[in-house]
Amino acid sequence: MLLPMAKRSTTPDLFDQRVSHDVARFVPLADRLRPMKLEDYVGQEDIIGEGKLLRKAIENDELFSIIFWGPPGSGKTTLARIIANLTKSHYEQMSAVTSGIADLRRVVEQAGERRKFHGERTVLFVDEIHRWNKAQQDAFLPAVENGTVVLIGATTENPSFEIISPLLSRSRIFVLKRLGVPELSKIVKRALTDKVVGLGREKVKIAAKAMDLLMSAGNGDARTVLNALEIGVKAAVKDTDDVKHVSLTDMEDALQHKALQYDKHGEEHYNVISAFIKSMRGSNPDGALYWLNRMVEAGEDPEFIARRMVVFASEDIGLADPQALQLAVAVFNAVKLIGYPECQISLAHGVVYLALAPKNNTAYTGLLAAKKDVKDTMNAPVPLHLRNAVTDLMQDLNYGKDYKYSHDYSPAAGQQEYLPAKLKGQIYFKPKKSRTT
Repeated sequence: MLLPMAKRSTTPDLFDQRVSHDVARFVPLADRLRPMKLEDYVGQEDIIGEGKLLRKAIENDELFSIIFWGPPGSGKTTLARIIANLTKSHYEQMSAVTSGIADLRRVVEQAGERRKFHGERTVLFVDEIHRWNKAQQDAFLPAVENGTVVLIGATTENPSFEIISPLLSRSRIFVLKRLGVPELSKIVKRALTDKVVGLGREKVKIAAKAMDLLMSAGNGDARTVLNALEIGVKAAVKDTDDVKHVSLTDMEDALQHKALQYDKHGEEHYNVISAFIKSMRGSNPDGALYWLNRMVEAGEDPEFIARRMVVFASEDIGLADPQALQLAVAVFNAVKLIGYPECQISLAHGVVYLALAPKNNTAYTGLLAAKKDVKDTMNAPVPLHLRNAVTDLMQDLNYGKDYKYSHDYSPAAGQQEYLPAKLKGQIYFKPKKSRTT
């Protein structure tokens, strides 16, 4: 059972002041600057703008379970905290990376007691909810259904792939967009002027090129931008007027460890490989090399890239250049033999060749067309003239009768039907002129 909390004195003491000082000193700028009101929240007007569904639900104190889907640093966690704060709900936060079913059951049990004895609603925020498996997601379905908790899940991956259907059907999905330069500029301005939780107590001047780099390299991630800003300001040297000048070099150093957004098992993995394949299909070596490097820099398995190139050589180039398949296989073997970093050269060699090669997908489209008919005619009998008569009984049943041994006939005279009777005359392979660059 939850016991009533003891009232705390509002008179500040030395311990409170020490804690406040430590918070200001050690808590990262991105966390210190996290807004607690919608008025201070930057971006996502399509979701929380005036008159929008979520805005009205918050203002009317009528919450429902939510899944926030968006890129890193787009404001998912911040928005969850604002919702709990404005609706005067108890806020619990869990990370699906570090928490399991036992942790979840404890939180749900406490939420039930909180509602029963104090009439207080609990907002349960689960960060990276896609990391929980089916059993873990199933575990808190009852708590969501009976209202013990209001779930707010956050994910960078497509919920359709990662969240179980029963949970999706009980939640409303809101898609958060990557922040643009105008939104990031507002956040940086507040960070530089806020004297309580920001950097406003210091005199800071940021070079124009350094600011441009911060905005572009931030990649729409407010957390990345604020972390880099804080590091850049700490590294900057003060002049005689006590002003810190953040140079381009300072900002480059602050951003040098920024990681690319790329989950090798998530949606971005499939998005990038799709762009890679389509660039080669479109005979665009520049695009193909760019997406190749995106994968390489993110640490993608080079054998995965090479395997996709082997598939591409047959699917998209095919008969237009049979040597493309041989080259793709050679690249795969080279990659397997050498590994990173040298195998990048082999990958680039293969990518440019495949992109510039003529394209012909008639063998692949023929395969797909035949596959469709096969599903409908799996039990269609093989024509008697195409069967081998390996026993006397088979000969008596006319196996192989009227078969024309092709080597004994001219192409015209040797024509015969090679498909089941139901598909007589069907054509799958339809030759066409290869497309060249």
